[in-house]
Amino acid sequence: MHIAEGVLKPEIIIPSAIIAGIWVAYLIYRLDLRDIPKIACLSALFFVASFIHVPLGVTSIHLVLSGLIGAFLGLNAMIAIFVGLLLQALLFGYGGITTLGINLLIIGTPSICGRFFLKMSFKKFKALNWFLVGAIPLFISTCLLSIILSLNGDEFIPIATLAFISNLPLMGIEGIISLFGISFIYKVKKEFVEC
Repeated sequence: MHIAEGVLKPEIIIPSAIIAGIWVAYLIYRLDLRDIPKIACLSALFFVASFIHVPLGVTSIHLVLSGLIGAFLGLNAMIAIFVGLLLQALLFGYGGITTLGINLLIIGTPSICGRFFLKMSFKKFKALNWFLVGAIPLFISTCLLSIILSLNGDEFIPIATLAFISNLPLMGIEGIISLFGISFIYKVKKEFVEC
C-alpha cells in the first residue's frame, strides 16, 4: 500500500505533503493528552501489522488495519498512522519521507470510515458493520492508490490495476479481522466499543 520514493511526480507529492502536514498539525494541536496511550497502542498495531508482506510481482500486499484504527480513534487515527508511517520510513525504508504525505492521505483518510461503521453497528446488522469497518477503508485506500498511480502517467496504469486486483482478497481478510477483533472487545469491554 506504500508508494515508494521516486515513483510519483512532484505535482502530486508536494500538494499532498502540504495537506497532510496541515491536517496532522491541526490534530496534534487539538489533541487531548488522555488519548495519547490509545493512539500509541493503535499506532503500534498499524506498525506491526504492516510488516506482514505477501509479494505479488512488482507490488506486494500487507495488512493495514486502518479501519480498525479509525473505528477506535476517529480523526486521531491520522496521528497514529502518521507515526507508524514515519517510523517505517525512517527505520526500514518503507514508503519514504518524500511520499509520507501521500501515503498518509491514501491510508489515513479512509480510516475515518471505520468509526462510521462502528457507530452504525448499534442500529442494525452488527456483524456486517464490524466486517465493513475493516473492508471499506481498505477498498477506498486501494481506489485512491490506483487513481494516484494512474494520474502519475499512462505507464503506471498496469501497476495500478495490479495493485487494485491484488488488494481485493485483503479487503475480505481485513474485514474478518475487524469482525473478530471488535466482537472480542465487545464481549470483554463493551463500553470501549460503544464510543
